[in-house]
Amino acid sequence: MTKQLSALPGFKPLYQQVKDLLLERLIGGYWKPGDLLPSEMQLAEELGVSQGTVRKALDEMTAGNLLVRRQGRGTYVAEHDQEHALFHFFKLTDRRGLPLVPQSRVLRLAAGPAKAAEAERLQLASDAEVIRIARVRSLTGRPAIFERIVLPAALFPGLAARRDLPNTLYTLYARDYGITIGGAEERLSAVAAGAEAARHLGLVREAPLLAIDRTARALDGRPVEWRMSLCDTRDQVYSVTLA
Repeated sequence: MTKQLSALPGFKPLYQQVKDLLLERLIGGYWKPGDLLPSEMQLAEELGVSQGTVRKALDEMTAGNLLVRRQGRGTYVAEHDQEHALFHFFKLTDRRGLPLVPQSRVLRLAAGPAKAAEAERLQLASDAEVIRIARVRSLTGRPAIFERIVLPAALFPGLAARRDLPNTLYTLYARDYGITIGGAEERLSAVAAGAEAARHLGLVREAPLLAIDRTARALDGRPVEWRMSLCDTRDQVYSVTLA
């Protein structure tokens, strides 16, 4: 697994090269969630760089929630368990800023040919098959989110035939399909509730909703999920902290 790194002008900084190499190992499954990484000294010796260079790469990966440092035990590949995935990617809180735990109910789960917009968003061929999920998520016992999710069927074989889905899908992606969500882009907008969303959320048609349009990407940057969440924000808010 040793790879020659270069410090020539015009190349990426060495720590970034180290980070890219370690990411390749995560993407390729050389290290799996929960695995203990070699020590900084071992990695530095293998890659022919300083221990400080390795530490800087590991620090960035830890800040990105890809690795977890455990004092006195070492550095581990992050396990995107339900709690981590939920609170890292779910940004609705109550009006005091306290986190909320959604409960999900699947309405529809089926596979079919990708529509033009789906193929474009997920960077698929025009004749590719996708899996579509529609579900309602409740907060404090009340329906609050109507959600549509689209996935490339080739990456999730057998998912459309499942009888039930977990509350936090990103845990399922990592555990059963080896796909870890490394990041996502979201676009927020205000929309009026359509007939289906209004019915499932107990609202009148045209009621105001917050639309969260998310493209989630695997560690290698591939888009692997398109999710549209329509949220009733009368009792909750979208909350992020900017450092």
